[in-house]
Amino acid sequence: MKEIIAYEMSCKGMPNDGQDIICIPFGEKYWNEYMQIYNECFYEMRADLEIEPVNFYSDFSQMKDKITDTFLYMQNGEIIGAVSCYGNEIDDLIVKKSHQGQGIGQKLLLWGMNHIKERGCEEIILHVAAWNQKAVELYLKNGFTITKKEKVR
Repeated sequence: MKEIIAYEMSCKGMPNDGQDIICIPFGEKYWNEYMQIYNECFYEMRADLEIEPVNFYSDFSQMKDKITDTFLYMQNGEIIGAVSCYGNEIDDLIVKKSHQGQGIGQKLLLWGMNHIKERGCEEIILHVAAWNQKAVELYLKNGFTITKKEKVR
């Protein structure tokens, strides 16, 4: 089994921007599309790190506790990306593969940060696998610092 290292990251400053996109609350009608994009986004990492199941989502019941905290970025009626905001934590930030590299991940991150700040939280945290260096770089570039390094497995 491969070793998995994860970082806890924290940001206490205000985001620079994040108001140039609009995210909508998750709805059950988006489940199949969301599940496909989510599984596609994490497939390579989960396969490389030997995390089973490689395709995490398979049934809508897995989403039941996350529905009210997950927000979708849509274009022309299709999901382009999503971000979940649980209390003061950002999680499950995803961008459809065909739209990656266009700055959408940063916009979703900033949107999520603003959403959390608007609810009165001063510090924002997130967790990211060290394997996902593109995400780590994005978070560092946007004011996050690594506060803890953990060996998950």
